[in-house]
Amino acid sequence: QSQLVESGGGLVQPGGSLRLSCAASGFSLDAQSITWFRQAPGKEREGVLCINMRGATTYYKDSVKSRFTISIDNAKNTVYLDMNNLKPEDSAVYYCALPSTWSPSCFTVPEEKDFGFWGQGTQVTVSS
Repeated sequence: QSQLVESGGGLVQPGGSLRLSCAASGFSLDAQSITWFRQAPGKEREGVLCINMRGATTYYKDSVKSRFTISIDNAKNTVYLDMNNLKPEDSAVYYCALPSTWSPSCFTVPEEKDFGFWGQGTQVTVSS
């Protein structure tokens, strides 16, 4: 069964760090673009950042550019999201997602309708 499984969320104080993981099974993440989304309570799900097949990052949120890093370990078939200097406004459920059709490049504007493979999400809460 093909699936994406996120992990690593939790409660962290402002200024803290977390590493989220997105492990794929049943298919390879190689030569794919992978996007992290997040959804805060009462808000729509939004794209945060993406990594393309060459390892280049596309940021969709200016607020995370200097604080979030996406990377991939092809040997482990896992994508990571390293989040530093976390702020309360980063609190959300974080999802990794793959496009419905093979896409080695990141979308200019990620829309949910273009993504067919989603993980279950992992909760990140930033609070003192």
